[in-house]
Amino acid sequence: MKLSHLAPIAAVLAVVTLAGCANTIRGVGADTANTVNATQNAGQRVANSAQ
Repeated sequence: MKLSHLAPIAAVLAVVTLAGCANTIRGVGADTANTVNATQNAGQRVANSAQ
């Protein structure tokens, strides 16, 4: 295959890979937010039971 045939294929693969990374980063952000919320809720429960 010539380089001119490989360039569009490489471009499509790069776009697909970057799109996958964006979804992964968004998912990590959501997981982190859920962890923070769970930790805060657990702290509130402990504080309420200590009263």
